[in-house]
Amino acid sequence: MAFQLPGSALVVLRSLASSGPMSPKEITSTTRLPSRTVSSAIKRLSKLHLLRRVPDLHDMRKCLYGPNIEVAREMVRTYGPDSIVAVQLSLILALR
Repeated sequence: MAFQLPGSALVVLRSLASSGPMSPKEITSTTRLPSRTVSSAIKRLSKLHLLRRVPDLHDMRKCLYGPNIEVAREMVRTYGPDSIVAVQLSLILALR
């Protein structure tokens, strides 16, 4: 079975790629996904190292998330450019 990211993770990653680093609350607001779904997507993307944590300079207690382009490129190389995950990441992050 081929590796692919779930739709909710793709929506979160697409939102971060187009808008820049955001907090989970901002991601929920932007994507209109339930907060539980956003939390699950962040956990999954974080486990794959596809997100990077960025400190919120306005409130150091909070954390912002942004896409980790270097890891995404490495995944494309690892799985091959024609794999499902490579196509998903390439379309969202414009890696090709």
